Amino acid sequence: MKQYWLYMMSNCWHTVLYTGVSNSLEQRVAQHKSGRFPGFTKQYNATELVYCEEFSEIDQAIRREKQVKGWSRAKKNALVEALNPEWKDLADCRA
Repeated sequence: MKQYWLYMMSNCWHTVLYTGVSNSLEQRVAQHKSGRFPGFTKQYNATELVYCEEFSEIDQAIRREKQVKGWSRAKKNALVEALNPEWKDLADCRA
């Protein structure tokens, strides 16, 4: 069964949030952490995985990504804090 992920990355100060979708969460997080690719996460040092949701269909993950990206920062913060109140790097827990 395929897995797709909605995920959110932040920096160590939790001043930015990046929302994305991937079919390989571990690989994608490793790419963000390494800073190999230019873009938002590299520019703002968003290297901490602070939130993720799993889906079995890519269209569900993309629909959820669009929904979350349209939210206010306060609503995104509440989503993260419901799963991860201390804003820990979840990638460390998954290793």
